[in-house]
Amino acid sequence: MPRPTAAQLAYGSCTVIFSTLAMLLLSQTSSGLGVVVIALSALVLGLLVAMTVPVPKPAAPTVSVARPASVTLSEHRVAVQRETVAVAGASEPVRERA
Repeated sequence: MPRPTAAQLAYGSCTVIFSTLAMLLLSQTSSGLGVVVIALSALVLGLLVAMTVPVPKPAAPTVSVARPASVTLSEHRVAVQRETVAVAGASEPVRERA
């Protein structure tokens, strides 16, 4: 289960506090049961708000595209090394392992 973000915690907490105060002031209840019902309904409302806050999606991994220039460069280096060996050993035959 993903952890709640700071925005979700902030929106949920503010919703609980302000909705509790608003419902207590508007209902003018003084009984314990009324206060409990208002507090529970404020908690449910706060959870609902916290869960509906859009969660930022993780950034998509960037796909690196192979550059043809680097492949050409590595092929060029191999070709240069082969030419160097061939030029240096021009008087003697070069033996390669089979």
